Amino acid sequence: MPDVIADLALIDATALADRVSMADAIRAVGEVLRGDFDPEDDLPRTILDVPHGQLLLMPAAFGGMVGQKLASVAPGNPARGRERIQGVYIVLDGVTLAPIAVLDGTALTALRTPAVSAAAVDVLAGSAAGDLVVFGAGPQAVRHVQALSTIRSLRTVRMVGRDAARTAAAVAEVQALVPAAAVGVGSVRDLVTADLIVCATTATDPLFPADAVRTDAVVVAIGSHERDKAELPAALLGRGQVVVESRRVAATEAGDVIRAVEAGALRPEDLVTMHELFTGDVSPARDRPRIVKTCGMGWQDLAVAARAVGTGAER
Repeated sequence: MPDVIADLALIDATALADRVSMADAIRAVGEVLRGDFDPEDDLPRTILDVPHGQLLLMPAAFGGMVGQKLASVAPGNPARGRERIQGVYIVLDGVTLAPIAVLDGTALTALRTPAVSAAAVDVLAGSAAGDLVVFGAGPQAVRHVQALSTIRSLRTVRMVGRDAARTAAAVAEVQALVPAAAVGVGSVRDLVTADLIVCATTATDPLFPADAVRTDAVVVAIGSHERDKAELPAALLGRGQVVVESRRVAATEAGDVIRAVEAGALRPEDLVTMHELFTGDVSPARDRPRIVKTCGMGWQDLAVAARAVGTGAER
């Protein structure tokens, strides 16, 4: 009998970074969205409440591989010096369903989430977009700057956070990532010049008024997958083109979308999926803000994990 554990490829955070760059991850996401796989058909994930947080089980199957992420969300982790999201990811052969690799799920999430955002922004934003405002000061806020700097030449980056020390630390990290950009601490007032906006917070209510966002701006909201939380005002979704990963997921997990629909500001049929956007079935709007609301889906992990496993010597 084969030794399954001995045969597994173990890909830690360092190995993942060596095998898959941010640009690679963005390309991997785009290739899936332009292909035959429709995220509406992604396997459903399970979210369970556990002591001190949530447990997420996120399966996916396409492209000859199967993947499963066991992730957790622990809101108290930042105070403990750990990331909110923890996890491991297992890749299985699509035919035998034998495990072939185990990846650091925390590092995978930190890579694929901004890669998904950047892939969408690359389609939606004008080529000259380069003034970015980021709400949030955690790892995802910083990684989103890295991802967006991969697809656009950033001129300015303003980080907006509630904790002064954490925001200053995030600014220092971003300065190292994008030395050519003017980086600093920002505020809601900076939205007047922002053509790119990222919301990566744990906020339960909107971070800024709807009329603060320019007509030509692209907004990304990734902070929550809970129906009772929203980073964006309903009126903003009502005046924008709203792009989601999946209508099914948006209707059950995207608090920003759910609130806007309940307020009568947005109709479910007006939502655009990423698959429709990438296949050209729907074109980016040019007369209103473009809004990307994501909750995270299993196919995104597998798209990047497959790239990591496929470039390894063991394959």
